[in-house]
Amino acid sequence: MSSQKPMKNAGKRIEKIVDKNAAKTAATPLKEHIVEIISDSGEGAQRCGQSLGSIAARMGNGIWTTEIIPAEIRPPARSVAGASGNRIRIGSTYITNGGDETDLVVAFNEQVLLGRVRAGELKPGCIILLESMWRKHTDINVSMAYVQTHDRLVSAGYRVYEIPMEQECLRLVANARQGKNMFALGMLCYIYSFDLQMARDQIALTFGKKAQSIIAANVTLLEAGHQWAAANLDFSYSIPATPVQQVQIATNGNTALALGVMASGMELCAMYPITPATSASHYLSDVFEKVGGMVHQAEDEIAACAFAIGASYASKCTVTITSGPGYSLKQEAIGLAVMAEIPLVVVNVQRGGPSTGQPTKAEQGDLMTAIFGSHGDAPKVVMAPATIEDCFYSIITARKIAESFNTVVVVLTDAALATSQQPFARPQFNEAWLAPPIDQSAIPEGAKPYDWDATTGVARRFIPGQPGGMHTVTGLAHDRQSHVAYDPEINQEGLRARSLKIAALQKTLMPPDVFGDAEGDLLVVGWGSSKGAIEEAVELLRADGRKVSSIHLRFLQPMQPGIKEIMQRFKQVMTIETNWSDDPEDEIIDASNRRYSSLAILLRSRYLVDVDCWSEVKGQPIKPSTICRVLLAKLKK
Repeated sequence: MSSQKPMKNAGKRIEKIVDKNAAKTAATPLKEHIVEIISDSGEGAQRCGQSLGSIAARMGNGIWTTEIIPAEIRPPARSVAGASGNRIRIGSTYITNGGDETDLVVAFNEQVLLGRVRAGELKPGCIILLESMWRKHTDINVSMAYVQTHDRLVSAGYRVYEIPMEQECLRLVANARQGKNMFALGMLCYIYSFDLQMARDQIALTFGKKAQSIIAANVTLLEAGHQWAAANLDFSYSIPATPVQQVQIATNGNTALALGVMASGMELCAMYPITPATSASHYLSDVFEKVGGMVHQAEDEIAACAFAIGASYASKCTVTITSGPGYSLKQEAIGLAVMAEIPLVVVNVQRGGPSTGQPTKAEQGDLMTAIFGSHGDAPKVVMAPATIEDCFYSIITARKIAESFNTVVVVLTDAALATSQQPFARPQFNEAWLAPPIDQSAIPEGAKPYDWDATTGVARRFIPGQPGGMHTVTGLAHDRQSHVAYDPEINQEGLRARSLKIAALQKTLMPPDVFGDAEGDLLVVGWGSSKGAIEEAVELLRADGRKVSSIHLRFLQPMQPGIKEIMQRFKQVMTIETNWSDDPEDEIIDASNRRYSSLAILLRSRYLVDVDCWSEVKGQPIKPSTICRVLLAKLKK
């Protein structure tokens, strides 16, 4: 907790700290603010946060929302580890990441709030709007816990406002648990000077499938929260919006993935539910059939992958969506797709591990598994979207690559992208995204199903039903005719061809862009969801005169050309990742036993450049301020 002195009036009951007849002060202009809404699971804090983010985006503000999800599906009520909700960074310009500590938090009980305090997520002096119903709870242990926590927060310097949300909601609805979130949304719309009609429209959109009476009840609660805040709170803010020049959509990474699946022309998604990937298939289940697609929920991850491979073999590339444990189960089937050279897109929404690990938390721990995780040599293309917009376009690119090279393409996102929400320009459909019509023309006499090109390793794909194209598909080692063969030279030839395809793709890629100057004291290399935080940190350091730049890799296998040349123009190079690496300051860690983070290992081995690394695996996105601190320390060496 902060050691700052309490703000004036902080911690007193709200009825005592506000003169309801006092003139309201003008809204304080801000460049940005970070707000959290947290509650027990099932109280609607996530929906409140998502709605607030959408309203801000519609106002023209930049936003980045981050879901706060407990590790358990339904933790006990009022538990410190059970916080569920949303974190919204609202800015006057484009926002690329979740930012640093929280400026304002709405908490439905003091215990979930304690979890956020102990995690160091609240800024010193943070404003806390705390549900006051627990002060007079009939259980003396509950009321005592509330009072003790409240008083500690005040002593630590937080600006604590006790809000009678339960009491106010019960004036309007019978069950405040199902309405408190909209009351909170109304308060926040007042606090941030958001247009109330836009908030009403957002509620109509959010509850569009519900009865009109439910929509009306939620609007009433919204208006009540807005009115209560206007009458009782002594602060408000305005975050100037920058009018957008084009139509935008605001969505999370999983929904962007699902939209990309449809835009790519793929017609089948085979999956088995797994956190945090499931919402992508949920969205597809709702809309895919309307555009001619289908979601197949298999009995397990292995069956889902096998089903996808069968569908791809039949004619069109198929996608299977999973997370880390599911990807592990798919490994043997993925090897079959590589050996039989059947196009397949595999999405791995990474989460904390190993084993069940942290199902709801973010991590980048599957990079090595995606590249090397197979028995035998099974080269695959591995891509990593860096933004929510990338999640959309990466699937289109993945489908094209899979069908062009008859191979497996793995798309690595993570929980940080999957559940975060950000606006981006609404995609304008392009027919070039789609696969060309299936070639059903007769196979020329003498053509072979695996007639590998000597330069690229690519062979023409035979589609079942093509005249003259009959052959047996096998996962065994085979020759160009697809005959099972254990001849040493034939096995060598097949392995060479499958590897050449990765090299051929690499020749088509462009070097990564350098964020900052082309040379300097320190180059930071990242991949995946850390892009926004890394670039914000680099930008802050550059504004302070530091010679720091960064590159962000979207292709991890093959890597883009020119990377070594870029690294050689800097005095030091280091990676920033959310997978494990040993701290060189630990007592028994030295140069002979230190484990490096995944990307650092790949860069060191491929380019023979001394690449250092820093990583953090706390189950949450790395903050820009943390990266700044790490880079400053590196620059001093």
